[in-house]
Amino acid sequence: MASGPESPADPGPAADIHDPGPHADPVPLPPQHVVSAAGELLRALSAPLRIAIVLQLREGPRCVHELVDALGVAQPLVSQHLRVLKSSNVVSAHRRGREIRYELLDDHLLHIVEAAVGHAGEE
Repeated sequence: MASGPESPADPGPAADIHDPGPHADPVPLPPQHVVSAAGELLRALSAPLRIAIVLQLREGPRCVHELVDALGVAQPLVSQHLRVLKSSNVVSAHRRGREIRYELLDDHLLHIVEAAVGHAGEE
Protein backbone atom coordinates (compact mmCIF):
# COMPACT_ATOMS: atom_id res chain seq x y z
CA MET A 1 0.00 0.00 0.00
CA ALA A 2 1.45 3.34 -1.04
CA SER A 3 1.42 6.23 1.36
CA GLY A 4 1.10 9.59 -0.31
CA PRO A 5 -0.92 12.75 0.21
CA GLU A 6 -4.11 10.84 -0.63
CA SER A 7 -3.42 8.11 1.94
CA PRO A 8 -5.71 8.10 5.02
CA ALA A 9 -2.60 7.62 7.23
CA ASP A 10 -1.22 10.99 6.07
CA PRO A 11 -2.92 13.88 7.90
CA GLY A 12 -1.84 16.36 5.22
CA PRO A 13 0.02 19.62 5.72
CA ALA A 14 0.37 20.84 9.28
CA ALA A 15 -1.52 23.98 10.20
CA ASP A 16 0.64 27.04 10.83
CA ILE A 17 0.02 27.89 14.48
CA HIS A 18 1.61 31.31 13.91
CA ASP A 19 -0.85 32.28 11.20
CA PRO A 20 -3.04 34.96 12.80
CA GLY A 21 -5.76 34.38 10.22
CA PRO A 22 -7.43 36.88 7.95
CA HIS A 23 -9.01 38.94 10.75
CA ALA A 24 -5.93 39.97 12.72
CA ASP A 25 -5.85 43.70 13.35
CA PRO A 26 -2.52 45.52 13.29
CA VAL A 27 -1.06 46.28 16.69
CA PRO A 28 -0.72 50.02 17.35
CA LEU A 29 2.90 51.12 17.51
CA PRO A 30 4.53 53.98 19.40
CA PRO A 31 5.65 56.99 17.35
CA GLN A 32 8.59 56.34 15.02
CA HIS A 33 11.01 58.45 17.08
CA VAL A 34 10.28 56.27 20.13
CA VAL A 35 10.83 53.06 18.16
CA SER A 36 14.10 54.49 16.78
CA ALA A 37 15.27 55.49 20.25
CA ALA A 38 14.50 51.98 21.53
CA GLY A 39 16.56 50.52 18.69
CA GLU A 40 19.49 52.77 19.57
CA LEU A 41 19.25 51.76 23.20
CA LEU A 42 19.23 48.07 22.33
CA ARG A 43 22.24 48.60 20.04
CA ALA A 44 24.09 50.25 22.93
CA LEU A 45 23.36 47.21 25.09
CA SER A 46 24.23 44.69 22.36
CA ALA A 47 27.94 44.17 23.09
CA PRO A 48 28.80 41.44 25.63
CA LEU A 49 31.29 43.71 27.43
CA ARG A 50 28.68 46.47 27.77
CA ILE A 51 26.27 43.92 29.23
CA ALA A 52 28.96 42.90 31.71
CA ILE A 53 29.56 46.56 32.62
CA VAL A 54 25.85 47.10 33.27
CA LEU A 55 25.79 43.99 35.47
CA GLN A 56 28.79 45.28 37.43
CA LEU A 57 27.10 48.65 37.94
CA ARG A 58 23.95 47.09 39.42
CA GLU A 59 25.72 47.05 42.78
CA GLY A 60 26.42 50.77 42.59
CA PRO A 61 28.80 53.29 41.03
CA ARG A 62 32.24 52.11 39.96
CA CYS A 63 35.32 53.79 38.59
CA VAL A 64 37.12 52.53 35.51
CA HIS A 65 39.89 50.70 37.38
CA GLU A 66 37.29 48.78 39.42
CA LEU A 67 35.57 47.70 36.20
CA VAL A 68 38.91 46.75 34.63
CA ASP A 69 39.74 44.58 37.64
CA ALA A 70 36.29 42.98 37.78
CA LEU A 71 36.08 42.27 34.04
CA GLY A 72 39.72 41.40 33.35
CA VAL A 73 40.00 43.53 30.22
CA ALA A 74 42.20 46.45 29.25
CA GLN A 75 41.39 49.95 30.50
CA PRO A 76 41.11 51.52 27.02
CA LEU A 77 38.52 48.90 26.04
CA VAL A 78 36.44 49.53 29.17
CA SER A 79 36.65 53.28 28.60
CA GLN A 80 35.56 52.90 24.98
CA HIS A 81 32.48 50.88 25.99
CA LEU A 82 31.67 53.31 28.80
CA ARG A 83 31.65 56.14 26.24
CA VAL A 84 29.06 54.24 24.20
CA LEU A 85 26.93 53.60 27.28
CA LYS A 86 27.24 57.21 28.36
CA SER A 87 26.32 58.62 24.94
CA SER A 88 23.26 56.33 24.92
CA ASN A 89 22.18 57.55 28.38
CA VAL A 90 22.65 54.15 29.96
CA VAL A 91 25.26 55.40 32.44
CA SER A 92 26.27 58.74 33.87
CA ALA A 93 29.74 59.84 34.97
CA HIS A 94 30.57 61.84 38.10
CA ARG A 95 33.99 63.09 39.11
CA ARG A 96 35.07 62.17 42.63
CA GLY A 97 38.52 63.49 43.30
CA ARG A 98 40.80 62.21 40.56
CA GLU A 99 38.42 59.42 39.59
CA ILE A 100 35.32 59.36 37.48
CA ARG A 101 32.62 57.07 38.82
CA TYR A 102 30.04 55.56 36.49
CA GLU A 103 26.55 54.56 37.48
CA LEU A 104 23.38 53.32 35.82
CA LEU A 105 20.90 56.04 34.98
CA ASP A 106 17.82 53.86 35.13
CA ASP A 107 16.92 50.53 36.73
CA HIS A 108 14.70 49.76 33.73
CA LEU A 109 17.85 49.25 31.69
CA LEU A 110 19.22 46.87 34.28
CA HIS A 111 15.99 44.87 34.10
CA ILE A 112 16.34 44.62 30.31
CA VAL A 113 19.89 43.29 30.65
CA GLU A 114 19.02 40.90 33.49
CA ALA A 115 16.04 39.56 31.53
CA ALA A 116 18.19 39.00 28.43
CA VAL A 117 20.92 37.27 30.45
CA GLY A 118 18.34 35.14 32.26
CA HIS A 119 16.67 34.16 29.02
CA ALA A 120 20.00 33.30 27.38
CA GLY A 121 20.91 31.14 30.40
CA GLU A 122 17.75 29.05 30.22
CA GLU A 123 18.19 25.55 28.87
